[in-house]
Amino acid sequence: MRTTTRTLLAAALVLGVAAGPALTPAFAAPGPAISASATLTPDLSAVIAGLPRADATAALVRVGGTEGSWQGSAGVHDLETNAPADPAARFRAGSVTKVFTAATVLQLAAEGRIDLDRPARAYLPDLIPGRYATVTVRQLLNHTHGIPAADMPGETVEEWYANRFVVHTPEELVRSATAQPREFRPGTKQHYLNIGYTIAGLIVERVTGDSYEHQVERRILRPLGLRDTYLPGRDPEIRGPHNHGYQTMRLDDGSTGLRDVSVWGVTDGWAAGDLVSTTADLERFTRALFKGRVVRGPLLEEMFTLPKVPDLSSGDPAAYSAGLSMKRLGGREVWGKTGGRWGYNTAIASTRDGSRTLVYSVNATDAKGQEMNPTALRLMVAAYGLPD
Repeated sequence: MRTTTRTLLAAALVLGVAAGPALTPAFAAPGPAISASATLTPDLSAVIAGLPRADATAALVRVGGTEGSWQGSAGVHDLETNAPADPAARFRAGSVTKVFTAATVLQLAAEGRIDLDRPARAYLPDLIPGRYATVTVRQLLNHTHGIPAADMPGETVEEWYANRFVVHTPEELVRSATAQPREFRPGTKQHYLNIGYTIAGLIVERVTGDSYEHQVERRILRPLGLRDTYLPGRDPEIRGPHNHGYQTMRLDDGSTGLRDVSVWGVTDGWAAGDLVSTTADLERFTRALFKGRVVRGPLLEEMFTLPKVPDLSSGDPAAYSAGLSMKRLGGREVWGKTGGRWGYNTAIASTRDGSRTLVYSVNATDAKGQEMNPTALRLMVAAYGLPD
């Protein structure tokens, strides 16, 4: 490797998710052999060979575009049977949901039903207090709004697991967040948080008189034929075939090990992070998005325009646009979005011209950690190269 792990982590994190190292579990048996087709590069096969291992129990990968295509899967469906991972399985896509939400808002903007420069409070006067009166819809989408995160119960994974079936309404989350002082003056810094997209989802409902879920289905899922993609609402289970997700945590007997976290409510994420999908559907969506078939005309540029403000924590230039983020890898711009829910890491990525796309789902054993999952990190580098 020609650069440090820290540099790679910084490059990968800029695409939108933190997913960290796991404690080493004891696996009963080695995973099944890798299943792959249409080889583009042996590096991708090498990355997922040997699953399950400490950091992940399975991986599903698709690379496409004009430069060639590759599909592979490895690991297990579950640790009890050690059956091979299902390459067509559904999984939790986490913050990849934000791309769908941003696209829906931008479609409504194209129709003149949402003004990106209008304050969010103009659409939700009953929810957005005066201290946030100047926050615009565009600032919600590019994380420059200055609204802090909502207060959530629990501080450890064990506490969050105990609260996994608690139902959160988006209105409750917005009230919790906006009751707090702002983090910065809107439009002056960037801080990646879910709350802007929770508010954006509520704006979609307010201007359409329809549910956020139905608007995404009508505008994106149905037209693109994404039949295995859905928004689960209050259902904590993944419907249909799915590979189990596991999380390293303290178990009932006091030891540390892996717990099956496949069933977990996602109402805390909603329009910011509750999507369930497959690699095939997300690949189709990514191709359509970058070809201008989801958001059409000038408004598509909102997804490829980074605000000229610093990141709140690092001071580095802003890395997030409306729905996407960008990093230079292998000498070219790579745009995409990653997402993490307990037991699952997901990413979509593409060069702007669509010459190489990447979609993966990694069943990470610490999918909400502070550092990026090693398997996911190596997939990104294998597909696009090292950061510039």
